Amino acid sequence: MNIYDFSMLNIDGKEVPLSKYKGRVLLIVNVASECGLTYQYEGLEKLFQKYEKKEFMVLGFPSNQFSKQEPGTNKEIKFFCTSKYDVHFDMFSKIEVNGDGADSLYKYLKKKKGGILWFDSIKWNFTKFLIDKEGNVIERFSPSTNPHKLEEDIEKLL
Repeated sequence: MNIYDFSMLNIDGKEVPLSKYKGRVLLIVNVASECGLTYQYEGLEKLFQKYEKKEFMVLGFPSNQFSKQEPGTNKEIKFFCTSKYDVHFDMFSKIEVNGDGADSLYKYLKKKKGGILWFDSIKWNFTKFLIDKEGNVIERFSPSTNPHKLEEDIEKLL
């Protein structure tokens, strides 16, 4: 099993099989519009723009689980991302990343790459998972890891 076995709803509510991304390096990130780390959208977009032609994609998954910092609807989230940060990478519908209601994709990601001190739960918004071209979870990065610090890891997989 790998991430290509999952299908998710995009920000417009259309089902997207993640097998669509076969052969690409992916960075999967849980995002929020009202977080102190929201500025990372800019860095994520820069990574996407820099490596898109080399088969790289960022997948953003809004979540409202951390201090309710993503309260908007999918339509409002999409407007925010495109108008404030000119986001062109793929955004998905709002999901839960922890707890009983956690999306199966995030259950899988956490199982493959646990967190610090045996805690698998997502710590905060902007936790990042790096996926290789075969759909394998390679690394997990903390919310505080700035996107530009991932370039070396991304280039190794490209």
